[in-house]
Amino acid sequence: MKVFVAGAAGAIGIRLIPQLVANGHQVVATTRSERKFAMLRALGAEPVALDGLDAAAVGEAVSLASPDVIVHQMSALAGGANLKKFDKWFHTTNALRTEGTRHLLAAAEAAGVKKLVAQSYTGWTNIREGGPVKTEAEPLDPHPAKWQRESIDAIAYLERTVTAAPLEGIVLRYGNFYGPGASDELVDLIKHRKMPMIGDGAGVWTWIHLDDAAAATVAAVEHGHAGIYNIVDDEPATVAEWLPYLAESVGAKQPMRVPTWLGRMAAGETTVQWMTQARGASNAKAKRELDWNPTWATWRTGFRHGLHEVPKAAA
Repeated sequence: MKVFVAGAAGAIGIRLIPQLVANGHQVVATTRSERKFAMLRALGAEPVALDGLDAAAVGEAVSLASPDVIVHQMSALAGGANLKKFDKWFHTTNALRTEGTRHLLAAAEAAGVKKLVAQSYTGWTNIREGGPVKTEAEPLDPHPAKWQRESIDAIAYLERTVTAAPLEGIVLRYGNFYGPGASDELVDLIKHRKMPMIGDGAGVWTWIHLDDAAAATVAAVEHGHAGIYNIVDDEPATVAEWLPYLAESVGAKQPMRVPTWLGRMAAGETTVQWMTQARGASNAKAKRELDWNPTWATWRTGFRHGLHEVPKAAA
């Protein structure tokens, strides 16, 4: 098939393109910067410069490509994380999840594209009531932290719009990414003891290695059916479990512990909720309906062996 990957130069896109090409697909890959053309060509794709917020440009690019499938991976997280002002940090990404999604769906309809696979997220978005692990059938958090309201509204819009569109609309809720290029900043914080354990660390996180996220996306492209899927590994875990383990895995000292009130003052309510109240996600539906299984079945082996590229000579 011919696959149009919008936002192909990000962490997930550059893992996705080689897997699509290896499976015999032709890939048209968009990026906002022509400086990334050489990299995308080296991965096996035909690069196209595109601003996902320009409706006319999106329509023209999709029309010229005439793809069988569109994959929406557009995001824009420039600079370091700003959890205290989360919506400000995610402002452009939120626009890509709303306006950008509308533009891609309109272009798909005009070009007769029958399937669109879109990136979403599962983690702090899950409702913080009930059991520790959520399925796709359970609602998003109706009461997110103040600085995450715009972001959760954008996610809800994307999911609702894609699944209601007159095509095969598939939403992939990726868990927290790790792997080359995705977890370097987190590891650096842990090595410098800048990521303490807040309160009891009872918040449940769900992880996914970039390569496994890409493999799930290929499965959705090839034989997925309309709906929402959690793309996560097999072991949701509390912060109290995974944070000390990650520190040990990268040779860092164990994280400091701080009380909730101090964590709230230093890092803000967003971080406190995530570390103490978050709920994880189940991958049962994706494994069953996409015929997909993560190679890194648990973050335990992934943190030990999957954070960095394997040298080709050792592969």
